[in-house]
Amino acid sequence: MSTKYKPKYTRMAQLKTASDLQKYLETAGVDLSFDETLLAPAESPFAKPISLKSGKTIGNSLCILPMEGWDGTLDGKPTEFTKNRWVKFAISGAKLLYGCEAVAVCHEGKANPNQLVINEENFEEFVQLRQLILDKHTERFGNTDGLVVGLQLTHSGRFCKPNSHKKFESKILYSHPFLNKKFGMEADYPVLTDEEIDDIIDKYIKAAVLAQKAGYDFVDVKHCHGYLGHEFLSAIDRPGKYGGSFENRTRYLRNIVAGIQKEAPGLEMGIRLSAFDFLPYKKGPNDLGQPEEAEQYPYAFGGQQNGLGIDLTETKAFLALAQSLGIQIVCITAGSPYYNPHLTRPALFPPSDGYQPPEEPLAGVQRHIAVTDELKKAFPELVIIGSGYSYLQEWLPNVAQYVLRNGMADSIGFGRMVLSYPNMPEDMINGRTLTRNLICRTFSDCTSAPRNGLISGCYPLDTFYKKRPEAEALKAIKDSM
Repeated sequence: MSTKYKPKYTRMAQLKTASDLQKYLETAGVDLSFDETLLAPAESPFAKPISLKSGKTIGNSLCILPMEGWDGTLDGKPTEFTKNRWVKFAISGAKLLYGCEAVAVCHEGKANPNQLVINEENFEEFVQLRQLILDKHTERFGNTDGLVVGLQLTHSGRFCKPNSHKKFESKILYSHPFLNKKFGMEADYPVLTDEEIDDIIDKYIKAAVLAQKAGYDFVDVKHCHGYLGHEFLSAIDRPGKYGGSFENRTRYLRNIVAGIQKEAPGLEMGIRLSAFDFLPYKKGPNDLGQPEEAEQYPYAFGGQQNGLGIDLTETKAFLALAQSLGIQIVCITAGSPYYNPHLTRPALFPPSDGYQPPEEPLAGVQRHIAVTDELKKAFPELVIIGSGYSYLQEWLPNVAQYVLRNGMADSIGFGRMVLSYPNMPEDMINGRTLTRNLICRTFSDCTSAPRNGLISGCYPLDTFYKKRPEAEALKAIKDSM
């Protein structure tokens, strides 16, 4: 597949004025509101602190989202590449580091051979990573006041690749009519037993105990992007105590939370949630993404029965459950980068294994924001973090300010943007003009590289990666497609 962009949508960098953006949104039929003028730092909502019921205070309303790493050692320890990324998070200016990185709770649960794993053998490494965050944040800002640092705990489930960049060693909950075939599994591929799930839950609890001991402020119990926690929510035809009814499909979460509360009392928890899902997409004519064909698609948690629309009924039931369990921090995302990436991270340029965008990417941004707004209004006591903002590029501050001013989210999340522009949050808080040549243009190389076994990073804009031999290897891979 060619990853070269086929001109269809106007690039964000070409929308120079607020009038340009407004006219383009109207032409594209995208109902996305923004502030034409940014407020002075003293009046800006970016610097607004967030109080947690635990007594902690998050120092501002900007957040670094957890991203999957592909540059650890084979036994799950961080390398200098890993630390280089964590320093970016530390100096970003955001006061909520939401999970820092997706960290597997066991070797077999890794999404790639170089993903981090938290266990007894690697414990001191996580102590040192946290200390690195504190030290670098202090160097930059003079103290760590208001800094809240979490660790995202994950098991990759269907997308496990613990020993090879090319071979899935999937751990699935049910036979999926499209995903089994898409990722090379027969219809009778073995599913996890209830006993194996119980064991994974025990590993989550042990990982949380270690995270607390290492000093992290909270752990995220990941329920997004098609990984194991997310797949539980769509396991409608799985028999036994972990499938079928909503009560059974959320037993995994309830048992993890209960175990953490017992074994790591006082440790705060968050959930990153794919609030809605659609049918898997595939390449169609001209490489444009198109959904799989299905009259009924019951596996889209937060989606309509046709798999092509949003129905937040169960999403709201899930958040009500989370709130009843004492969870306050929730990060909202959508879909899965493995089978409908345009929902998860709107972009003009697809990753090497992706498809051309089937919609104006700004429509994807608006969808994220609208869903997050609806959930925030339904659960005002939850601290809701929004994501999906990177595609906005120069206009990210204007949209983010509008969202925060209008109570549509409590915090704005930054993902791939901080790989190229690590101190964008600091610049926004201080009212500085953005540095245009650092702004992420959603080239998707940060995904294409690891999908081809290369270390993660921003190859187009970060000189650290641009000058490495992997940059040439990635260019050759893309040119060959």
